[in-house]
Amino acid sequence: MGVVQQVLIAGGIMLAIAVLFGVVLVIGSHVFAVRRDDRIDQIENLLAKSNCGGCGKAGCAQFAEALVKGEAKLSDCRATPTANKEKIAQLLGGGDIGEETVAVVHCNGGHECYNKYEYQGYGDCASCELIAGGVKACPVGCIGKKTCVNVCPVGALSVGDGGYSVVDKSLCISCGACITDCPKKIIGRIPKNAKVFIACSNHGKGKDVMELCKNGCIGCGLCAKNCPSGAIEMKNGLPEIDYAKCIGCMKCVEKCPRHCIKEH
Repeated sequence: MGVVQQVLIAGGIMLAIAVLFGVVLVIGSHVFAVRRDDRIDQIENLLAKSNCGGCGKAGCAQFAEALVKGEAKLSDCRATPTANKEKIAQLLGGGDIGEETVAVVHCNGGHECYNKYEYQGYGDCASCELIAGGVKACPVGCIGKKTCVNVCPVGALSVGDGGYSVVDKSLCISCGACITDCPKKIIGRIPKNAKVFIACSNHGKGKDVMELCKNGCIGCGLCAKNCPSGAIEMKNGLPEIDYAKCIGCMKCVEKCPRHCIKEH
């Protein structure tokens, strides 16, 4: 047998082996393939598609997969409307959809809060915070340099004429980006249908607060005393609202001498 024939035979054998391995791989990929659950795509289409990361996942696709696998809770998503959550819960066979919420800024000091110094630096609240805890005399006063505005994926926050951040509840998806990035930690969530909220975060004594801010809560307790449904309780110098009891009568807004309870 000549050399050429030997080479051709060897090449043919190798080609046959390669084809055989290819067939085996194709069959194996079908036999052992992990079938993708159809519910993942259905759930992803029902999610808000904001990819805000508020649920702790990289995006809505990853969150949908985690839901189907039982590795996440539907209530972890704040951005998806309740109606869509109810549809997702049906696909999953149940699950707590959580209460629909929006973010609020628990401060209304702004220009009415005294400054410790004149800030000449460049940047947002986070950079200002590095210098003596920020420019505001109140240790929990809104700095107003738009860290929350910059991180909001839907443009729901702005710094108003008062010099403090405000949330447009019609735009807010409650993703929590502003809550996480606010250096003063004065942004929180309240029920979307809430009528009022506390716009101050200072737990100090009244006299001390008055020396820092013209709009700060002095802990007088008039809001709690005049609430007809007992929805307000004073805790550590600040009112706290039980939204399950609040009837939206606005008595607290009317009676607050410092105007730090706001209509929502």
